[in-house]
Amino acid sequence: MKFFRSSKYDSLASLVKACQKQDPRAQTVFYERYKAKMTGICRRYARTVAEADDIFQDAFVKIFNNINDLKEPEAADSWVKVTVIRTAINYYNRTTRQQELQSPLDGVEWQVESDDYVRMIDQMNVRDLVDLINELPDKYRTVINLHLIDGYTHTEIGEMLSMSDATARSQFMRGRNLLMKKLELKGIVHHENF
Repeated sequence: MKFFRSSKYDSLASLVKACQKQDPRAQTVFYERYKAKMTGICRRYARTVAEADDIFQDAFVKIFNNINDLKEPEAADSWVKVTVIRTAINYYNRTTRQQELQSPLDGVEWQVESDDYVRMIDQMNVRDLVDLINELPDKYRTVINLHLIDGYTHTEIGEMLSMSDATARSQFMRGRNLLMKKLELKGIVHHENF
């Protein structure tokens, strides 16, 4: 499988170095390399496709403006992903978090921590799971994405979203409980272990 369209950029390091020299052709190849996957990440955090496209564009402006700061070109994949996620979080903080602080809690019941949601999620295909996560309110969707899909700890999530790790954990649990209810409505149920 060939990762690069041009033999001129035969490795990620050579592509990054060409982008650091502001080679327009390299920038196009670099952009296209990440477009599909990173747009998918943006869609997990955004409410609409248009928002996801805006987040993706903002992220790539930041990436190209700061690509000279990337000292290890081989680490570009993880650097790009982190930049895209942080751009999505910044977008969330600017646009929706203030609205959420004004609104009351939506009455999601607090449940005892359980690993049932892991078994339930294992029963689904990824596309259906992402669609259900996208139906969650913004504050829950963001924390679920960060913790469950992207693997951030509650402490890291708290730092990114300017909240305590206890609040991040609480929002994750409430979001998880709401997600479990949505899974049950789809016929995917959990069972009590005795």
